[in-house]
Amino acid sequence: MSSVAVLTQESFNEHRSGLLPEKAKAAVAGTSGAEDEDSLPTYKDAFPPLPEKPLPEGVQETGNAWTTKIRPLKSSVITQVFHVPLEERKYKDMNQFGEGDQAKVCLDIMHKTGAHLELSMAKDQGLSIMVSGKHDAVMKARKEIVSRLQTQASATVAIPKEHHRFVIGKSGEKLQELELKTATKIQIPRPEDPSNLIKISGTKEGLEKAKHEILLISAEQDKRAVERMNIEKVYHPFITGAYNKVVGELMQETGARINVPPPSVNKTEIVITGEKEQVALAIAKIKKIYEEKVKVMILNVTFCSFQKKNATTIAVEVKKSQHKYVIGPKGNTLQEILDRTGVSVEIPPLDSSSETVILRGEPDRLGQALTEVYAKENERTKDMIIEQRFHRAIIGQKGEKVKEIRDKFPEVIINFPDPAQKSDIVQLRGPRTEVEKCTKFMQKMVAEMVENSFSVSVPIFKQFHKNIIGKGGANIKKIREETNTKIDLPAENSNSEMIIITGKKANCEAAKNRILAIQKELANITEVEVSIPSKLHNSLIGSKGRFVRSIMEECGGVHIHFPTEGSGIDAVTIRGTAEEVEKAKKQLLSLAEEKQIKSHTVELRAKPEYHKFLIGKGGGNIRKVRDSTGARIIFPTADDKDQELITVIGTEEAVAEAQKELEALIKSLDNVVEDFMIVDPKHHRFFVARRGQVLRDIADEYGGVIVSFPRTATQSDKVTLKGAKDCVEAAKKRMLEMIEDLDAQVTMECVIPQKFHRSIMGPKGSRIQQITKDHNVQIKFPDRDDQQGKYQIQENGEANGEVKEPADPLVPKKCDVIVLSGRKERCEAAVEALKALVPVSVAVEVPFELHRYIIGQKGSGIRKMMDEFEVNIQVPAHELQSDIISITGLASHLDRAKEGLLERVKELQAEQEDRALRSFKLTITVEPKYHPKIIGRKGAIITQIRNEHEVNIQFPEKNDENQDQITITGYEQNAVAARNAIQAIVDELEEMISEDITLDSKVHARIIGARGKGIRKIMDEFKVDVRFPQSGAADPNLVTVTGRPEHVDEAIDHLLNLEEEYMADVVENEAKMAYMKPSGSTASSMEEPRGPSKGFVVREAPWATGNEKAPDMSSSEEFPSFGAPVTNARSSPWGPKRF
Repeated sequence: MSSVAVLTQESFNEHRSGLLPEKAKAAVAGTSGAEDEDSLPTYKDAFPPLPEKPLPEGVQETGNAWTTKIRPLKSSVITQVFHVPLEERKYKDMNQFGEGDQAKVCLDIMHKTGAHLELSMAKDQGLSIMVSGKHDAVMKARKEIVSRLQTQASATVAIPKEHHRFVIGKSGEKLQELELKTATKIQIPRPEDPSNLIKISGTKEGLEKAKHEILLISAEQDKRAVERMNIEKVYHPFITGAYNKVVGELMQETGARINVPPPSVNKTEIVITGEKEQVALAIAKIKKIYEEKVKVMILNVTFCSFQKKNATTIAVEVKKSQHKYVIGPKGNTLQEILDRTGVSVEIPPLDSSSETVILRGEPDRLGQALTEVYAKENERTKDMIIEQRFHRAIIGQKGEKVKEIRDKFPEVIINFPDPAQKSDIVQLRGPRTEVEKCTKFMQKMVAEMVENSFSVSVPIFKQFHKNIIGKGGANIKKIREETNTKIDLPAENSNSEMIIITGKKANCEAAKNRILAIQKELANITEVEVSIPSKLHNSLIGSKGRFVRSIMEECGGVHIHFPTEGSGIDAVTIRGTAEEVEKAKKQLLSLAEEKQIKSHTVELRAKPEYHKFLIGKGGGNIRKVRDSTGARIIFPTADDKDQELITVIGTEEAVAEAQKELEALIKSLDNVVEDFMIVDPKHHRFFVARRGQVLRDIADEYGGVIVSFPRTATQSDKVTLKGAKDCVEAAKKRMLEMIEDLDAQVTMECVIPQKFHRSIMGPKGSRIQQITKDHNVQIKFPDRDDQQGKYQIQENGEANGEVKEPADPLVPKKCDVIVLSGRKERCEAAVEALKALVPVSVAVEVPFELHRYIIGQKGSGIRKMMDEFEVNIQVPAHELQSDIISITGLASHLDRAKEGLLERVKELQAEQEDRALRSFKLTITVEPKYHPKIIGRKGAIITQIRNEHEVNIQFPEKNDENQDQITITGYEQNAVAARNAIQAIVDELEEMISEDITLDSKVHARIIGARGKGIRKIMDEFKVDVRFPQSGAADPNLVTVTGRPEHVDEAIDHLLNLEEEYMADVVENEAKMAYMKPSGSTASSMEEPRGPSKGFVVREAPWATGNEKAPDMSSSEEFPSFGAPVTNARSSPWGPKRF
């Protein structure tokens, strides 16, 4: 009888520490009697030994393996060369080879992968990359090169959903290996995604390889028949046919799936999968095609032997750089030749130096195919000059527009330069005629873009921008649509007044004219263009714009716009009132003429208080100097640092004369004199009132002259003036004019009801201040009478002993009388201006039910209208139930406000009608048992119906009487459509059946999956409902499947397949667990108390035979150290040592 050993964790540890043989035998003896030795596996069965390599004859095994000579290791470094064609290169800058973005990418790849990269440029401008390093590093570097240096394409491959896990592999290892092998990125849909499409992205060659590998994996997992045929690679094109037509027809006729490796994959094996009969039929048809081609005599001849009529193969030499033209985009040219002639054209691989192209086919067709090959070889390359700013527009969003061009000219390759190169060259390659056609097409496209990219800037006063936009953008939208232009306005917080119009020139001009017309209606604005040589523009603008600013200020605030510096445009635009524009135009032309003749500049200095006097009222003094000398005088602005500097510009003679006059004036201002004048005391108050504001104005205007009035108590009429002689004379003259006005002054009353006074005054009295300034009058408003209209009348008719007579309605109230003082004609004009500011009211009839919508949330709607039209809108109180809304404001604003209010009423009425249409209701009767199915998981189905038909769907509440009534609300046609959608679901539910199947309860948990993910996926995929038995059910194996008959059958088949697969795992696990159980267990033995586990038991273990013990880990003899002397060791119980 053979010995038996029991190996537990404790006993194993003891053996490793050097258990004595006697103790080991005792342990064995203690257990051997209780075990059935025949049922225990032997040590060799449980741990099969590795196959032994026989030693050469005459060589004996050495006692100690550490003395054996170690075999030399092979180098783990490999080298591979990858080629990236020009048309697939991401970085095409020929001038920056070895530097720039491409070099940075290569350095990054080397840093990330640890591989070494060397780049070189091929003759066809393709990129050759030599990669050296360990195998894994080279594969990773290859993947990085493809994704970062080569343009990417994408494709999809459909395989059964249940095969996806085999593509992924354990822990995703298979997928990673596939991606590295093909240098592609493979995206597999998530388990919950019902799609069976696998997306592949990478190079064309990589796509084909990855697709082929995935289809092979799927074919291997297909439980139907699988056959493989080895057919020479040269015959594959005849089996697939052009554009895969032949293989497609074969698959359609036979029903089998035929997988032919793509040209880039060097395999001869064709895989056919399907039912046995289908596979057999497909093999027969493929053999027939193959045999027909083999029957023809194959002769490998050179191009010069083309005259042989029986030749089926021709080899011709085509320059390597022209191969891409023969292949065509995505191999289209090869497919076209095969389709038209039935001849296969074989191109050598990119990494091959061969230039031989082989044509294979029927003898009478070879000539036509050869002609087409030579036609493709003779394609041309053409460079087009297209401004880089148009490149993005030609390419389009996500390349849509350039794709249209390529679809229109499929034989032409279009290459755009990298944006970083700032290059205008676009390269076209293809057949001569096609390149010419494509060139003309693109030239026409660019011409249209140039025409449509014309841009013009229109200066519009900022205050008129809102009128250009219109209510809700109506005006600007209308102009854009009718002129087909793009119109951009500056932001509200911007100081810019420029409105930019882009489009065709004629359309831009039309839009410009319409915008200017709107401004012209609002104000008397005109615009002219003056032609001034561009070389003079800088001198006319002056340092920091001082010169042109002085002209604009002098000419009433006109806008003068010079073109951009360096544009070469001579046109200067002047905009403003007609009178001021003409004035500015004359000055600019005069100055330009002077600049062309000769320009001279002189600087003078004068105290800032003299400047106003030198300029004179309305610029009168300085104008006299300019008219007499022809020179231009520029005074500093408030922003200038040097407030004393005065600049004189003009011809040398004019400047000298102006300088002389100005210096004389300045000198006279420095000559201080004292004078006096007689002023009637009754006018003194006018000059000294408001803290002497009038006197301060005189001092500012006339060189700081000091005016002194006598004290009030003296009753003197003598007024003293002190200052520069000319200033004193001018101030004296001005004061006499004022006195004359005071003597001619009249007082006039203007009766306006007190309730309008605040509106007339305007914000902070701004409107009254403007009238006072414009008409040179004084305006006094009466004190406010808070008790107006409220007279206290005693019962006896007496008040303080006097009878109070009722007020005469024809006599104006004091609180309504506004008093004006000034010259008669000026007062009359001011009265008219005041009356024009009196607000008027207009009544607008608006249906009462719309009032709350006009008011808006918290009054926002009505406030917006009042701000927009500058009026007050009064809505009647709710309890009045009135339809009349009152609008109050200036007469000029009322029409626009009324029109805006009525427009809003129309909008609200349209919304009201729409709400009525949306309130259509209908009900549908559906049994309550179907309600959960209609609602769907988490409301998914009912939400989709609601969103798709834009309706509201209401299910009955729990306590409703009609539990079968579903209410649908929305537009009538939408509600009917939603009802039909629900009815369709009900009809489908009524057609459903339920079937019970028996599934072993051991696999239920695995089918259900974690948190029910597995069973939900099955139910979604097969559109069925699967119910498992509850705990404690009579039949724990009974599973119910509900759905349409065809779906139920498919789901049951799938569940049974899963049961078979999972049960195999269960059986295997149970078999493994058998080793852990003592054999011969009976009912009686099960009742006995269970002792400690005996672990894994085997027979004929090495430590249980002879007198050997387990190896001692602490022994240098059993486990020698590197470099330590080794003694001859005896043979080990673990068997002979192999190295």
